[in-house]
Amino acid sequence: MSPGFLTRLSALFYDSILLLALFFLATAILLPFNNGQAFTAHDYYYPCYLLAVSFIFYGWFWTHGGQTLGLKAWKIKVLTLDKKPLNWKHALIRFLATLLSWSVFGLGFLWILVDKNRLSWHDHLSNTAVFYDT
Repeated sequence: MSPGFLTRLSALFYDSILLLALFFLATAILLPFNNGQAFTAHDYYYPCYLLAVSFIFYGWFWTHGGQTLGLKAWKIKVLTLDKKPLNWKHALIRFLATLLSWSVFGLGFLWILVDKNRLSWHDHLSNTAVFYDT
């Protein structure tokens, strides 16, 4: 059985703190290329850059042990449905499916509450799942 909603939400909260710190660092690296000026709504590349940073963050952890620090804290990990480690293709599909899950007001994540196997939309779409780390 997959971990429940609150466990996954807690891990997500931990990871969001780390990702926010990473966004600050990634922005600091990019600022000199923008003449030290703040990014505006017309700087379309900036959100794309942060999205790429997010994918690299999650993708690297998922393909190197299946655990972000948030997942590790709650002793859970992301694996394929047959409990094998993710490769970069799986990570990309899961990342894009997660964006879809959250883009509809988080309904894809809330799906965990009604799914008999506690799987989210992004679990179903990517053929991956979150398992307890044994």
